[in-house]
Amino acid sequence: MAPTSTPQIPFGRILTAMVTPFTADGALDLDGAQRLATHLVDAGNDGLILNGTTGESPTTSDAEKSDLVRAVLEAVGDRAHIVAGVGTNDTHHSIELARAAQKAGAHGLLAVTPYYNKPPQEGLYRHFAAIADATELPVMLYDIPGRSGVPINTETIVRLAEHPRIVANKDAKGDLGRASWGIAQSGLAWYSGDDMLNLPLLSVGAVGFVSVVGHVVTPELRAMAEAYTSGDIHKALEIHQKLLPVFTGMFRTQGVMTTKAALALQGLPAGPLRAPMIELSPEETAQLKSDLAAGGVQL
Repeated sequence: MAPTSTPQIPFGRILTAMVTPFTADGALDLDGAQRLATHLVDAGNDGLILNGTTGESPTTSDAEKSDLVRAVLEAVGDRAHIVAGVGTNDTHHSIELARAAQKAGAHGLLAVTPYYNKPPQEGLYRHFAAIADATELPVMLYDIPGRSGVPINTETIVRLAEHPRIVANKDAKGDLGRASWGIAQSGLAWYSGDDMLNLPLLSVGAVGFVSVVGHVVTPELRAMAEAYTSGDIHKALEIHQKLLPVFTGMFRTQGVMTTKAALALQGLPAGPLRAPMIELSPEETAQLKSDLAAGGVQL
């Protein structure tokens, strides 16, 4: 059973897009995943995104994806919304992943814009609608044109919002104007997918965050969101500004690489990366430590 939610905040306010821990030889580390998920929920996450790109989904098998969902559900599924990434650039494969995630027990689905093949807006509409039709689970769209090559236009988001199971959008478009229109016209629960814009997106109507830096600063993200929603704008801004070195440092290079390095520095499960991702250089690790320290992260 999924934790309590409301239509306005279907997956909670603070979700971390969790990395997928691997063992030293590169195998899936399910014990590590359970320990990391427990740590993140204890820190204050309402939910976890599994098998997203931060979870190295391009390099994990379909079977590994299902195994990860089951393992994390066993560890924290009664305390957090477990949302499974199922997006690919192949609609048929995405439907298969969606059905597998439902069978594994996921509480919701995250579907990223099909990448590389750059379908037109009608193709995007049919793709997302087909995923939503495939299961009984609520769906969060994931709009990230910097990686996918195409945006989900506001008009398409509004059309998709008519589907009863498409309930949210993860916005990594980096455009507050389009976000404002999307929120106003679609009625979807809007989640920031760009940590630097977490606070600005709250100001135009976002309900929460799907975060990468949540691996290391979930309590601060929760405090910022709670301060903003309670009307303490000054405190929210203070927290945002304190976290600027963390937002910057975690994205100086690829986010999965920095996140796994940060977790290793804290003694938390992460393990190696799968190619083509690579470990941080000693210089990059030193810079990351400096950035995290400047943002108040204890290492």
